[in-house]
Amino acid sequence: MTDQNIIYTTFGAYLLLVFAIGWLGLQRTHSQSDYILGGRKLGSWTTAISAGASDMSGWLLLGLPGYAYLAGFEAIWIAIGLYIGTCLNWYFVAPRLRVQTQSLNNALTIPEYFEYRFNDSSHLLRFISSIFILVFYLFYTSSGLVAGGKLFESVFGLSYEWAVIIGALTILIYTCLGGFLAVSWTDLIQGLLMALALSYVAIVSIYSINGFEALYNWMAIINTDLVNPYTSIENGPLGFIGIVSLLAWGLGYFGQPHILVRFMAIKSEKMIPKARTIAIYWTAISLFSAVLIGFSGIALLGNQLQAGDSEKVFIELLSLLLHPIPAGICLAAILAAIMSTADSQLLVASSALTEDIYKIIKNDVTDKQLMLLGRLMVIVLTLCATALAFKPDSNVLDLVAYAWAGFGATFGPVIILSLYWKKMTRNAALAGMLTGGIIVIVWKNISSDYWLFELYELVPGFIFAILAIVICQKVEIIINRKRV
Repeated sequence: MTDQNIIYTTFGAYLLLVFAIGWLGLQRTHSQSDYILGGRKLGSWTTAISAGASDMSGWLLLGLPGYAYLAGFEAIWIAIGLYIGTCLNWYFVAPRLRVQTQSLNNALTIPEYFEYRFNDSSHLLRFISSIFILVFYLFYTSSGLVAGGKLFESVFGLSYEWAVIIGALTILIYTCLGGFLAVSWTDLIQGLLMALALSYVAIVSIYSINGFEALYNWMAIINTDLVNPYTSIENGPLGFIGIVSLLAWGLGYFGQPHILVRFMAIKSEKMIPKARTIAIYWTAISLFSAVLIGFSGIALLGNQLQAGDSEKVFIELLSLLLHPIPAGICLAAILAAIMSTADSQLLVASSALTEDIYKIIKNDVTDKQLMLLGRLMVIVLTLCATALAFKPDSNVLDLVAYAWAGFGATFGPVIILSLYWKKMTRNAALAGMLTGGIIVIVWKNISSDYWLFELYELVPGFIFAILAIVICQKVEIIINRKRV
């Protein structure tokens, strides 16, 4: 059997496993609650690893190593920010969100939680939050399809467009079949595979260049082009704006619906400490290994990869260093990373359409109708995301950065304050949500000629959202006092 056939066989075996899990999930899915939240039956390992896998996506194996390959040591800042954000999310959001979503009429989605938490009979919070979910998830899911396109293009020699289509169909089939259970079970397998592949390739890469000291020397010698949009205004070493922007990625965790629903789905809040420990170790191993792979690419590949091709550094190192069997397994890990996030995003977005928009419009809808509509919405959303992904020079990290900032600023401040500030009102939540989302969209589209606008849009979006919530709350208090 040729090396290429070995890789094809490994890929095929992995896909068969994923589809089998999708079919098993279909047999266990009997209600809308099962389809979008797994009946709140997830264990510690499944919750922890599926949260990490759905969080990191294809950018962990493509975007982050590619960024480290081009930008060098400054990539460490983004890894630190993400690690801190993961820890804070598990400590301060996970336990309270699990308890409150169940106590508030068993809320199944983040928009539904907002409605019950603030007693919003107008459904305005639920509707607006659903719109933001749909908008930002189109960009987020398209980033996964871009990553899938680059993977299938490299492995099978397909045209980019056909590679994107095949990746989209793969994700679509098992997401439609098994819903949340299939997505979570596959994410557990995919997350473990991702961590194994990243750590293995990182170790082999470091060994091949004779250790960490040799790696540091290589990075000091080779002049890499800094393509990071957050470099200092002097175009020299990373400045204050750049460091803040990279660390601020950690703020995004508090508002990511596809991560938050894992907290909501765990069987009991008593299982969260164990899940938290697993998640924190998994994240540390994965981030550290991804950055090391990018650094090793500098030594092993030189300036061979430019611009968007830099995101293929992991794939290039596989073909350079590994036997076809472990190479095929590691390539399957890239597909696992892509699928583990795209499936979760499609499921959350489709639930926003069915549970948070359609169900409000038509009150007498049955569970069977909602599940059917949810599957149809997964198909529609996949088609839209595929259309966005058809641009061959799309950058995975750029697409993820925009969607990450959108969710982090729109929902993050509202989630945190709603869990810890009992007197927070609906109008304050609405003000924060609109302010955060709009600031991200506007900031992203303003020219960065002025140095302040080089700041990652998540930072101003998050800050102004908190200010909007506090100011609106204070204004309401003053108005109510005057009425009295």
